Amino acid sequence: MTIDFEKCGGLVPAIIQDAQTKNVLMLGYMNQEALDKTIATGKVTFWSRSRQCLWTKGETSGNFLTLVDMKVDCDNDTLLVKAIPAGPTCHKGTDTCWGEENEKNPLLFLTELQDFINRRHEEMPEGSYTTSLFKNGINRIAQKVGEEALEAVIEATNGTNEKLVYEASDMLYHLVVLLTSKGLRIEDVAAELAMRHDPNWDRKRREAKAAGTMK
Repeated sequence: MTIDFEKCGGLVPAIIQDAQTKNVLMLGYMNQEALDKTIATGKVTFWSRSRQCLWTKGETSGNFLTLVDMKVDCDNDTLLVKAIPAGPTCHKGTDTCWGEENEKNPLLFLTELQDFINRRHEEMPEGSYTTSLFKNGINRIAQKVGEEALEAVIEATNGTNEKLVYEASDMLYHLVVLLTSKGLRIEDVAAELAMRHDPNWDRKRREAKAAGTMK
């Protein structure tokens, strides 16, 4: 990783992002010494421009930022630091320096679930329910999606919201397994929905079909 510290007088901005929630937590500055200490200790360390010294985030509050990953931008003069915070990041006690709550969007878990199911498909560990589904084949997986969809419908019409969420979760899980078995991902479905959100989607689709360019 090559970083151009000289461009900004020996310092580069370091954008801190929560590795789990993907939210931006704060902006600090690093020099070479701060970068080296961050890598050596695994705790994000900055150069304080006001105190003119190194400071490790959390050294007084205990709210450390544990390093997960670090990347430099295309101009080699800005760092993106992915970390896990031990508590509020801002010195004012808020989760972020913009006063936002550092909450994880539950939808992000769908990508984690997809990655997990992909690993099951690749490794096929014994004793795994997901492995058993893949071994039973596409027809059985598709059947399970249908069964769980029916359970969700029953709960929606005659059950409780709690049970509806439970059955819908089963349905979605089996749908991800089905997509994986076909070499697809849940993000492919999300991309299709995003495309349909375009007000001109239907017209574009008809034009593509007429031109013979529809995939």
